[in-house]
Amino acid sequence: MEYHHKVQYYETDKMGITHHANYVHWMEEARIAFLDELGYGYDALEAMGIGSPVMSVDCRYKAPTTFPDDVTVTVWVERSNGVRLRLGYEMKKADGTTVCQAHSEHCFVSPEGKLLRLQNACPGLCGALAALVEPR
Repeated sequence: MEYHHKVQYYETDKMGITHHANYVHWMEEARIAFLDELGYGYDALEAMGIGSPVMSVDCRYKAPTTFPDDVTVTVWVERSNGVRLRLGYEMKKADGTTVCQAHSEHCFVSPEGKLLRLQNACPGLCGALAALVEPR
């Protein structure tokens, strides 16, 4: 799935370069769009009593972005076992330059913070994620 983001002026630092923390925000935006596209947006999951906190984030910055670059964030499922989900991300500028490669890991929890097995809590999403596993 591809998500498009235009670098905003406020996302840059004094040097005119996008601040590194913004790439994590773009990952979240892409992840939300990805789940929406699957029919299981965060709002729908929360209505079912399912939360999906971030357990870890790993980013490798390859090249800078600046205002007003257009960045495409490609997101895919690397692993999904019904308890943990690992997503991969690649961010590229319009000219094809890779600017960031990243991963995020998530689990699924109840409103009380108790770990959930997705195959029990939401078998449709569990199956959809498992069908999309695409290790790179």
